[in-house]
Amino acid sequence: MTDMGLFDAMYHCRAMRRLKPDPVPRELLLKLVDAAHQGPSASNKQNDRWLVITRADIKQKVADLNRAAIDRYVTFAPDAPPSAFKWQYDNLQSVPAIIVGGLVLEQHGDSFHDGYAAGGSIWPKVQNLLLAARALQLGACPTNLPLFGDQAAAYEALNVPANMELACVIPVGYPMGRFGPVTRRPAEEIVSWDQFGD
Repeated sequence: MTDMGLFDAMYHCRAMRRLKPDPVPRELLLKLVDAAHQGPSASNKQNDRWLVITRADIKQKVADLNRAAIDRYVTFAPDAPPSAFKWQYDNLQSVPAIIVGGLVLEQHGDSFHDGYAAGGSIWPKVQNLLLAARALQLGACPTNLPLFGDQAAAYEALNVPANMELACVIPVGYPMGRFGPVTRRPAEEIVSWDQFGD
């Protein structure tokens, strides 16, 4: 573990999409998953499951699914300045690791989004993973585009069991950019007291 304080990690945990291809040691990837697993789950079921992808052919499948999903919604202007989102679109297959988080569910609905209660057992764990990555000087940024553009193809490519639903894909690696403070609106602008609008 590093000596980075919790609030330092939270206030400097930028979404890092541009990642170097340098390998991340397996023990650090396992440490990220272990940190994620410390997060809460409903009834302490501990039903989170994690897939760490380092094989080039599987990363390529995820990258192809990501591009196909983005192509449905976005047209990149040829003269637009380069963006981290476009970089990830072009280079997801070259990141050293992709971590996929999901849940084993007792009742399998039509979609993960059928019940936000199930999501409450994975998203705090994802945030733990992101904060752990920041503390370890690793870049990471969750997305669900590769999973929900063509869910059937994604689940087949990743050999997802029938009783599981996936929540997000988290590319992980050493960042090309610099960590710095996140830019957010002041809390006073987004908070209401007792009822919205007050």
